[in-house]
Amino acid sequence: MTETLDPGFGPAGAMGLSANIPASSRVFGELRARIVSLKLPPGTILNRAELAEAFGVSQSPIREAILRLEDIDLVVSYRQSRTEVTRINPARLKKENFLRTGLECEVVNQLCRQGGGADLLKAKGYLKIQEALVDDLNQIELFRELDESFHQALFIAAGQEALHSLVTERSSQMARLRTLDLPRNRKLHSVIEGHRAVIERIEVGDRTGAADAMRAHLSGTIGRLPAIIEAHRELFV
Repeated sequence: MTETLDPGFGPAGAMGLSANIPASSRVFGELRARIVSLKLPPGTILNRAELAEAFGVSQSPIREAILRLEDIDLVVSYRQSRTEVTRINPARLKKENFLRTGLECEVVNQLCRQGGGADLLKAKGYLKIQEALVDDLNQIELFRELDESFHQALFIAAGQEALHSLVTERSSQMARLRTLDLPRNRKLHSVIEGHRAVIERIEVGDRTGAADAMRAHLSGTIGRLPAIIEAHRELFV
């Protein structure tokens, strides 16, 4: 399977470009975003020369970005042959979910300890917008972005913004699984319910309740893994 690079993929149309972002990080960020959103599905061949031309960079930043993508198992490179988007590995999914659940439960625990000092304004704002979009499946991409922004806002409120970047990168397989799971009306509503429960428990300082709410929120997609694999066998190892 070969992906055709659309006009919005290169330097002029890429998302969130900044002269302050190193070229390799820009390439990595956009390729990761396209892989986890399944715009570059498993089996897609990435041609390094074409990528260099599309991004308007030399092959060096492309190589660096590919190495980072290999490190998180989103692509695999075959020596002197090709680079290919990997299939989703169920064993890695479970490890990633374990990592993210542990860190996010500790984040809400910290926010509960902060009590009235926890700044939840941004997280609550993202939740409010999600509530407005929850019944509009045409806005699924925006809803997904707001989902990630909600979790990022919790990390920021806990003073752990850098840790959010780490856990996001290291949860890339789970991000692909959520992309497969999200386009269901009931799933969207469950995301809203999960976010609301977490905020409510933090606001009353219930450390156990907040951690339990976060754990329940993050367990939904991984709990549906067998059904998702059954529906999309071609995407999994």
